[in-house]
Amino acid sequence: MKWSCSGCIVGALLIGWLIWAAPAATGQPAATTRQASLAKNDSPWPDAESLRKRRESADARPLFRSHTPLEFKLVADFKAVQRDRDEKSLKTFPATLVVAREGDTNETDSISLNIRTRGHTRRRPATCNFAPLRLEFPTEAKKTLFDGQKTLKLGVHCRDVDEYEQYVLREYLVYRMFNLITPRSFRARLAKATYVDQATQKPVGTHHALFIEDDDDVARRMEGRIADLLKITFRGVEPETIRLLTIFAYMIGNTDMSMFVLHNIRLVQTPAGTLYPVPYDFDYSGLVNARYAIPDKQFGIGSVRERLYRGPCATLTQLEPYFAKFRAVKAEVMALYDTVPDLDEKYRRSAREYLEGFYRIIDKPGDVKRAFVDGCDRAGM
Repeated sequence: MKWSCSGCIVGALLIGWLIWAAPAATGQPAATTRQASLAKNDSPWPDAESLRKRRESADARPLFRSHTPLEFKLVADFKAVQRDRDEKSLKTFPATLVVAREGDTNETDSISLNIRTRGHTRRRPATCNFAPLRLEFPTEAKKTLFDGQKTLKLGVHCRDVDEYEQYVLREYLVYRMFNLITPRSFRARLAKATYVDQATQKPVGTHHALFIEDDDDVARRMEGRIADLLKITFRGVEPETIRLLTIFAYMIGNTDMSMFVLHNIRLVQTPAGTLYPVPYDFDYSGLVNARYAIPDKQFGIGSVRERLYRGPCATLTQLEPYFAKFRAVKAEVMALYDTVPDLDEKYRRSAREYLEGFYRIIDKPGDVKRAFVDGCDRAGM
């Protein structure tokens, strides 16, 4: 799931980031008709009314209607589940999710589902002794809090150490932060998970967890669908979205993404052929500051806390309207750190200081020139 160095993807991904926004050889936009035909689903598009209904349905998913942390139990043979660390494995295991019935904390719903491990770096035992999970729901999830869900990623604690519990909370707040910047973003729901051994029915641990919105639901909310297109450049995607995404990546200190090879980025395509990049997985960012997060050597930075702009080139005048969007939500961004009681107080202060550093930079033309103009990705234009 992550880049190489001591825990990132090698080979093509390293090359991909070097040229993640390299221009097409012809100099033309990358979102060509040929590429559009390679979308994940190249069946005929639904009509406008159907797209609207799909958007409204995805918007209304019960799981993401609230920011209140969700408590649930997940029952499975976790010894067997966590032994499956093959990055290519798609093996699933039966499980039961038990959650309070919506609107009635005295009643519970038990949902049969399948689960499996997922990811790359965090699937490796050397990184995590508890790997992230993928949840696959059947139709009986209807009329429960998980109504409408087919698959969900579950971010987990990684290791039985308090510091790693904090990483879940920190990453959750980054998702919430990007929601403030743009609705073209993944939604997340913080949770407290109790994992129960299937054979003994005894708890094996209670930890913070994070439900991350399904890719297809993100696309439905944008009245589009997921496009599995590689080698897409800055020129091939919607301009405002890529500007916001790359400025946000600079804000949180995140270099662990590549549009070129679809690493921690999903592309949403609309009927008009427009492509919107949507980022996810922020645990390698400087703002989360996980112990295992190490920047790739190619970037020339010594720590993920050191910011590096990897976005398209622009003038100070062109960048200012985007900076204005970030300033407009600054108070809400800072207030997010008061919404999670279990967040470590020292980190709460540190996170705000790190974000204040970003806001100081975008308020000084000289700093903007050095960071965003002189330091832009010229190959991408």
